[in-house]
Amino acid sequence: MQQLNSEAIILHHLDYKEADRIITCFSLEQGLLKGFAHNARKSRKRFGTALEPFSQVRLYWTDKVSSEMVSLQEAELIDLRSGLRKDVGALALAAYGCELVEGLLGEKQVHADVFHLLQAFLDHLARKGLSLEARLLFELRLLALVGYAPHFLHCAACNTALDGDQAAFSARAGGCLCLDCAPPTVPLKVSVMTFGTLGRSLQSPLTLFEGFRFSERTLDEGGKVLADALLQHLSRPPKSMSFMEQMLVGKARVAAIR
Repeated sequence: MQQLNSEAIILHHLDYKEADRIITCFSLEQGLLKGFAHNARKSRKRFGTALEPFSQVRLYWTDKVSSEMVSLQEAELIDLRSGLRKDVGALALAAYGCELVEGLLGEKQVHADVFHLLQAFLDHLARKGLSLEARLLFELRLLALVGYAPHFLHCAACNTALDGDQAAFSARAGGCLCLDCAPPTVPLKVSVMTFGTLGRSLQSPLTLFEGFRFSERTLDEGGKVLADALLQHLSRPPKSMSFMEQMLVGKARVAAIR
């Protein structure tokens, strides 16, 4: 029986029966994987703490338990990212990022750039904590990597460069729309400067999250634009979104008081 292995990031797990665990991970060499870890909660030698959410590990597995799961044999812990457990907001944003990856990529769809993006995102949150900029950058880059980046610098309908102060946005139409092309039913009006910032941000290094400072307007409008774009391609809103947004609102209020 052939044993396979790959570096992976644990997205989430489900305890099963008395000691087993079912995990979902995003692996560098196999993409999304679901695995069954027999006796995982009692086997310190084979798994230890390696199957905790957001951990970076090297997984070893054999043939599938079923059509949906592989049989996990062992996991070597590379990085537990314990810093995430010190900040509930960072933990919420990490869960949201992992859920987006799972929602936008199909099973066994290998994507090394998405793996490295998620790795850098989780590392940043573990070091720096909750960040509005990190959320926006992760959403923006993930959409681009999976081929869903909207038009930001030209009208998606007539392909002319944006001018004036405002433009409309419709994920269904493919991105920003000049005011001449935007139908009255498109409610989202956004500053052209915000679209410019989003477009320029896509030119930054994929794994760089530090050193970015966006205006309150860019964070607000950019967040609405990317939420619309993401929901266009997800089968349902992420379960972790509501709690994560509560954490971000709380952080913004604290910052305003200071």
